[in-house]
Amino acid sequence: MVGLVLAPLAAVLGCWLRVRDEWLACLGYTHAAGAGGVLAAAIHVPMLPAAMAAACAAGGVKAALGRVGNEAFAVMLLSGWAFALLLAANHPRADVVGRVFLDGQILFASRDQLWVALGVAVVALASLPVLSRRLLRQRFQPAHHRANRRTHWASGLAFDLLVVLSMAVCSMAMGVMAAFAMVLVPAWVAWRLARGWHMTLWLSAGLAVIAYLCAFLLAILLDQPFGPVMVAVLLTGLPLRLLSRPGTSG
Repeated sequence: MVGLVLAPLAAVLGCWLRVRDEWLACLGYTHAAGAGGVLAAAIHVPMLPAAMAAACAAGGVKAALGRVGNEAFAVMLLSGWAFALLLAANHPRADVVGRVFLDGQILFASRDQLWVALGVAVVALASLPVLSRRLLRQRFQPAHHRANRRTHWASGLAFDLLVVLSMAVCSMAMGVMAAFAMVLVPAWVAWRLARGWHMTLWLSAGLAVIAYLCAFLLAILLDQPFGPVMVAVLLTGLPLRLLSRPGTSG
């Protein structure tokens, strides 16, 4: 159930991150969340709140700098990776938690994670329709805001916060690389196949759910770790991009 909530959420956010040319956000925020979780394990505090707080702090710094693009997320990725590995190398409990973030623990997800995932999904369903027009206009019609002397920092900050919370929960449940693949691949495939923005969102979410169910069953039946299986299943969908000619997507 946790995965069925998080998979379409991550895929839909992947479409928005692709529009904003911020597809590296998933790796940046998940590594920041991972660093927070590893630190929480070392000092014996709850991991999920610490992971979400660390990701929110990284998002706050990014928003304060006013940067749009992948450079800020690359810095987050490198900083979180270095901090988490150094801490894990010097603390046995932190080392175990670091492995969980990398491998994913969806097969052992707890009820608390389900409630958190549902809460984030409800926030996304309520906020994305409101933010949609502003985010698209900000991306494709920036002159509109300048001509009307309107600022878009509030909508950008709200979207960044939504991505932060979603990626923190996804990294805790699915693992860093599985969450990254779930953000990147369905949106990438749907972008090529769909004819229109709304179809892209629906197709991306549908592909994510199908891939998640297949990966979950394969991981159980073959007794394999979920994270690598999830990534492998998603990668098998890349040939679907060849079914559409360039320039037909919305």
